[in-house]
Amino acid sequence: MIKTAPRVAALLITAATVLAGCQAGDTTPPAPRAVLVQAAASAPLTSSVYTGEIRARHEVDLAFRVGGKIAARLVDAGAEIKAGQPLARLDPADLELAAAAARAQLAAAESEHTTARAERERYADLVAKKFVSLAAFDAKDNAFNSARARLEQARAQSRISGNQTSYGTLSSEFPAVVSAVLADAGQVVTAGQAVLRIARPEEKEVAIAIPESRLAELKAAKNLNVSLWAAPKIILRGELRELSPAADPATRTYAARIRIDNPPPEVRLGMTARVILDSTADNKLLVPLSAVIDLGQGPLVRIVKDGKVVSRPVQVTHFREDGVALNGGLEAGELVIISGAGKLVDGQEVQAKAATPPDRQR
Repeated sequence: MIKTAPRVAALLITAATVLAGCQAGDTTPPAPRAVLVQAAASAPLTSSVYTGEIRARHEVDLAFRVGGKIAARLVDAGAEIKAGQPLARLDPADLELAAAAARAQLAAAESEHTTARAERERYADLVAKKFVSLAAFDAKDNAFNSARARLEQARAQSRISGNQTSYGTLSSEFPAVVSAVLADAGQVVTAGQAVLRIARPEEKEVAIAIPESRLAELKAAKNLNVSLWAAPKIILRGELRELSPAADPATRTYAARIRIDNPPPEVRLGMTARVILDSTADNKLLVPLSAVIDLGQGPLVRIVKDGKVVSRPVQVTHFREDGVALNGGLEAGELVIISGAGKLVDGQEVQAKAATPPDRQR
């Protein structure tokens, strides 16, 4: 038994060596990792689009020139009105009483003026005959002048009261469309408080909001086109008429008004519209957003060249809705890795698989 032990050990060592040799011979190198790639191409023509609302250039808040209780509202929102058409009326009771009081004050002032004039004429005759002193005549003359001034005051007050009676009816000086109702019948309003908002429909424009990063682009645009959401086939020419000098404190955007040239009848107030800036060519390369990575040393992309991964530092011009515009560091046609680039290393063997173009994705 003792002599057979070395033989068994030798057999085990031989068998282990043979098995190890077999296993080493069976090992095959791993297959290259598959990666999605897309060829770098020139950035296509772009058009910046801003959504807004059709508004009238001239909008006016109508208000009564006197205070009172609204007795009737004669129009609703959206109504087309004519110049001089009654739109709302105040309760006329107080206005009529004020006019009656003014007429009574005028009658009293006329009576006082007549009496003062007669007194003055009588004292003028008496002072000429030396029957009264000159001081007595001066007193009657002053009384006459005061009565005449009170008469003028009463006449002016009577005219004001007459005008205020007519102010009880609200109307517009020009044809317009009622865009908003701000007060209703039964409500007590003060002088100048807005009751209706009207818009003149002959001039229409689009109200949009512009991010501060796009102000220069808007100012430099040579052509502005306006399309309606309800009628996309209608394309109208627009013109930048007004740009707010200050940003909105809540949205941090700048309000802009785009005037529409010769709007057709299909363009109605309140419609949703899109303002399209003229197309401009970037003359730069465009890659998907997922292709650009940053490992702490600036933006870069990874491409597949000769079956291996190669890093290329790039300069990002700007981000767009359809990708990232690059200026330098990449050549057109190079295969850019668009997925998982951050998990690869330079020199790693990969198998490039073309990604489905965005226009064919569903």
